[in-house]
Amino acid sequence: MTGIFPAPGEIDRWIDDGEALALVEELMAIPGKSGEELQVAERVRERLQEVGVPEKAVLFDQVHRRSRLGGQCGNLICHWPASLAGPRRLFAAHLDTVPLCEGSRPERRGGRFRSAVAGRALGADNRSGVAVLLTVARTLARHNLRTMPLSFCWFVQEEVGLEGSRHVSLATLRRPRLAFNWDGGSAEKLTIGATGAYRMEIEILGRASHAGNAPEKGVSALVVAGQAIAQLAHSGWHGKIVQQDGEGTSNIGVLQAGEATNVVAPYARLSAEARSHDPRFRRKIVRQFRQAFRQAAQAVQSADGRRARIRWKERLDYESFLLDKDEVVVQTAVEAVRHLGGEPQLAVARGGLDANWLVRHGLPTITLGCGQIHPHTPQEQLDIREYLRACRIALALALWRPPGRNR
Repeated sequence: MTGIFPAPGEIDRWIDDGEALALVEELMAIPGKSGEELQVAERVRERLQEVGVPEKAVLFDQVHRRSRLGGQCGNLICHWPASLAGPRRLFAAHLDTVPLCEGSRPERRGGRFRSAVAGRALGADNRSGVAVLLTVARTLARHNLRTMPLSFCWFVQEEVGLEGSRHVSLATLRRPRLAFNWDGGSAEKLTIGATGAYRMEIEILGRASHAGNAPEKGVSALVVAGQAIAQLAHSGWHGKIVQQDGEGTSNIGVLQAGEATNVVAPYARLSAEARSHDPRFRRKIVRQFRQAFRQAAQAVQSADGRRARIRWKERLDYESFLLDKDEVVVQTAVEAVRHLGGEPQLAVARGGLDANWLVRHGLPTITLGCGQIHPHTPQEQLDIREYLRACRIALALALWRPPGRNR
């Protein structure tokens, strides 16, 4: 498939590198963990209105009312005034950062941004994606560039289970035909697939007893948890999982239990996840978890024969997907990267992306990188060269014409 893109020299003239860098630095400094994105969303809206985007073209949907987290606001959406007929495209990125980014102060050192605050992540995940979209929108407005129908969406609550994209309505997005999402990695990285994940919430109801006077009368929820975790680890069902019939990963990331050392712990709560590209094998991981906890509950008992009870909840966080390399959205992204002198690198992610839910909703979506390095860690950085390349690729995609359409 071939299409029409502006000449690289035109894109270089239109993109203001200084402004693009100022935008991303400004956005990375704004706090906005999952559920608390309103401040950064309002800043995006302000920057859109500065260049003449009509107030009525920018809106919030109400996905936070359906999210299990709640939150301050829904997704921020901007419908761009089209001057050419053609299929609508969606440009997307997520607004929220992980809690480790709270208190970050971005600073530029050479060719990269880093956090100037020790122990804090930078927030390039995903304020760099937010800034790519904002840079494109401001460039289109400033130069009055002609586009086919285009919508921008800044998703909320991506980091806690893709809640913004999970509950978004394609009707609210005006039913785009293909979508481009910006998140981690280099500007040449094109993610065409991603794993799926289940989330498990496990409660263990044991029995309290004085740990000094009568420990034998208690049923320790912590002992039940310990035995279940040990069983999963020893049998190869925790961490990286490689079995004869499939592969995946799992993790128990949260364990809360007990109140005092002199009380046999009567209660424990664990949060866990299971991931695999194979839905059938992912369900098998979940079954292994459920079986391990139930067996442990039966194995641990008090002197008078009492045992713990297990309360179990599970939910699909997001389903896996893999786009065909011949999909229009894939071929268009590949062409854009090559048009600007890069070599596309097709990838499949081990984590979840807003693209997981957009594809599930029926919208083919490819995810492009924008320069993030070591996200979710205090060592997080933003490669400035890659970020600016991402801005150029995004502008090329915004101005792309399908075959047979003149500029």
